[in-house]
Amino acid sequence: MNTGSDGPGEVAVAADKAKADRKEAGREAGREDGSGLGSRAPEFIKARRLLHLSWQVGVFVVGLAVVVTGVIMLPLPGPGWVVIFGGMAIWATEFVWAQLVLRWTKRKVTEAARRALDPKVRRRTITLTGVGLVIVAALVGVYVWRFGVVMPWKIKDQ
Repeated sequence: MNTGSDGPGEVAVAADKAKADRKEAGREAGREDGSGLGSRAPEFIKARRLLHLSWQVGVFVVGLAVVVTGVIMLPLPGPGWVVIFGGMAIWATEFVWAQLVLRWTKRKVTEAARRALDPKVRRRTITLTGVGLVIVAALVGVYVWRFGVVMPWKIKDQ
């Protein structure tokens, strides 16, 4: 098969050059190996150790406040899980461990969504929901037949 080159090592050189270009693009974006892990702080902050440390403390405190707010929202009305994941995203701008947790979470959510959209799973879910509704309706019917409908307040007294 002819690749358009007469030299034997030209294809390998092109592949190495493409790999080097990707690494260079990663360095320009603030990532050493191009994988996306690590601090996304501006360069002038990363250049000074004390400033970078205070930047990390600030990011941690803001992320912690958002995560704690999300945890408080879990039993209360509000988008608790969305706020918790928002706090994790804030942490992921600075900490590798948070980036890895966020990647794992995204992967698991994507897998769950894919499984939930599977036609067999959807049919099973719809069938179980229907059976559950029939059982609940039967129990309510038996209760009303046995005890009748009694309001806990007296409307005639008002």
